[in-house]
Amino acid sequence: MKKQLFLYLFIVSALVNVFTYMYYSKKDATIEKRFEDKNKRMKDSISQFENVLYDANYFSLENNQNAQEYFSNYDVAKLIPQIKDALLAYNDAPDGNKYVDQPKMGEQKFIINKIKVLNHRWIVADYSNGTLWGDVLIKYFVKDDNSITFETVDNFLYPKQQME
Repeated sequence: MKKQLFLYLFIVSALVNVFTYMYYSKKDATIEKRFEDKNKRMKDSISQFENVLYDANYFSLENNQNAQEYFSNYDVAKLIPQIKDALLAYNDAPDGNKYVDQPKMGEQKFIINKIKVLNHRWIVADYSNGTLWGDVLIKYFVKDDNSITFETVDNFLYPKQQME
């Protein structure tokens, strides 16, 4: 009877050891496969994000080789902040930024919030007075003396949304 009990215990312990070994050996392989799958999905997501980012920045001075060649005498990396600063300086005017082509409405003046330098000639900007928002297309010129002039091409003021 004791021999049978020891035999059963030995068989049960051997089975537990076999199942434990199989579990841990397959667990590593399963975790590694999951990691590989997640890594592949992340690489795909990064690739998709890079494509979206490339498409979003297609129209930008930073990525437009022809426009950069137009500014061959300038460092484009330094020129872009200079253009943005020059345009934003007009926000300090009492009537707001004159290049948004919108008159001051009440106490609120229209100022430019965001700027995107599209190429060697155009800028698109977002402007608002805190209540209304719009977009403006601005032509810019960099003169030989490094001064920058602007000219409004067109603008659009979005209609005010009614609260429901």
